[in-house]
Amino acid sequence: MKYQLDDKPRAFPMLMYGLQWFSIAVPSLLIIGSVVAVLQGRDVFAQIMYMQKLFAVCGLVMFVQVLWGHKLPLIVGPASVLLLGVVAGTGSEAAIYTAIGIGGACVALLAFSGGLGKVQKIFTTRVVVVILVLVAITLSPLILRLSMGETGKTAGNLAFAVLLTVMMLLGNRWLAGVWKSMVVLLGLVLGSLAYFSLAGWPGGLPAVLPWAETGALFVASLVWQPAFDAPTLLAFFFSFVALMINELGSIQGVGAMLGAHNMPERSKKGMGITGLGNMAAGFFGVIGQIDYSMSPGVIAATQCASRYPLVLAGLLLVLCSWVPDIIGFMTLIPAVVMGAALLYVMSAQLAASLQMLVREKGVVDFYSGVTVAFPVMLSILIAFLPPEVVEQIPALARPIAGNGFIMGCIAVLLLEHTLNRQH
Repeated sequence: MKYQLDDKPRAFPMLMYGLQWFSIAVPSLLIIGSVVAVLQGRDVFAQIMYMQKLFAVCGLVMFVQVLWGHKLPLIVGPASVLLLGVVAGTGSEAAIYTAIGIGGACVALLAFSGGLGKVQKIFTTRVVVVILVLVAITLSPLILRLSMGETGKTAGNLAFAVLLTVMMLLGNRWLAGVWKSMVVLLGLVLGSLAYFSLAGWPGGLPAVLPWAETGALFVASLVWQPAFDAPTLLAFFFSFVALMINELGSIQGVGAMLGAHNMPERSKKGMGITGLGNMAAGFFGVIGQIDYSMSPGVIAATQCASRYPLVLAGLLLVLCSWVPDIIGFMTLIPAVVMGAALLYVMSAQLAASLQMLVREKGVVDFYSGVTVAFPVMLSILIAFLPPEVVEQIPALARPIAGNGFIMGCIAVLLLEHTLNRQH
């Protein structure tokens, strides 16, 4: 390694590495932030404000994590597992972000109280793998809707999205070094340019509000009065279980790679800061964040394990949040391209889940196989139920029985601790 964990590069290398980490963090913010903003029917001004808040929260959490949390070179970005909770949420926006805040508080409490070890016993390898697979499957309708586009022929848009995804997969296989870690960013930029050249160029940058109105909108968007909705809380309960497993995996993976000392304490502080960060995200009305597991690949490619360039990357994210014109430019990405990027990200998550299943020998006999297969099949059936069938489910049970993610999670927990219970 050119720079070890606690080394401080000189000014120019620090700037270059910081810009690199910044460029890697931006695509996930754009994809997931834009999807949530569009899903919640926000107008252009509200979308830009949403992205500003998301950039600020993720940047601040990254800054705190690197200096006082796990103190590891880990990128912070919006958690795709929480996107499922946003999609599945049946309550108001206030109920969704209240659930995110409560979930973050529970994660922080578990981390700082030392209760994570007890909770982890319930969520075995098979349960964790199925939950991660369910996220990808139950987001498929959303990915399909984005990939068909908002304008033009839906079949052509879908073909474009699939082709772009394949190109990103090939890029991940063939590119090396820093370029490999920038596949999603390249896909967003080049994919947008290609789509605009085929479907027509946008008229111009979205207008942004004056500073006074921006400040008023910011204050109005805070969740001052929490709202509680039981099905939404349940959906986010399972989402936060997946978030905790992902977070621990990211911290442990980078820590092991770098031979970092005192990993139990790093894991405790890192998970605690993630929980507090999600509390802040719920208060500010944006989707919560997580440490990304892509960091080991970036470290290996650049030979820089120093955590300090990520401090600069976090500050750059916060700086971007104060310049709405930059955010407005980023919101021009077409829905088709966002659908392709989300398809790529979920394919990667599904692949990683299957790798975990094989590595940990999660399927060793018929019953362990059924424990994985049935919840996945159940989730697929429910995710693609026609609306008229969903309406036939009693209203009281519909938010749970009509949600493929929740039903799949319940099914895998029941099967895992009955069919595979150790006597």
